[in-house]
Amino acid sequence: MKKIEHIGIAVKDLAKASKTYQTLLNTEAYKEEQVESEGVSTLFFRTGESKIELLSATHSNSPIAKFIEKRGEGIHHIAFAVDNIETEIKRLQAEGFQLLNQKPKTGADNKLIAFLHPKSSNGVLVELCQEKPK
Repeated sequence: MKKIEHIGIAVKDLAKASKTYQTLLNTEAYKEEQVESEGVSTLFFRTGESKIELLSATHSNSPIAKFIEKRGEGIHHIAFAVDNIETEIKRLQAEGFQLLNQKPKTGADNKLIAFLHPKSSNGVLVELCQEKPK
């Protein structure tokens, strides 16, 4: 793992949360994106070497909608940057971690992503992310 790439925060209202984080971080979002496969709209802010990703559901069956219904708004996941996501998936599986994704999938912000089940990481949803090759 290279660094914390971003912290994902589940929100009900992306526009309202955007204003809150714009004021809090004293900067504007640099990217807004929809990930249809996940049923989510995302908004990214830079803060130091890391980022904050706001996530809002685009439909009631999305993982974010279910998360908010069950737990309310708040931290959804911590993402770690990796050099080679496939190697990390294999390494973590061999170490006994339960993965939600056996193969990387396309995520927001030009990333390949995979998630570890929170049961494997002390109740925290962990995302692995690798910059997509150009």
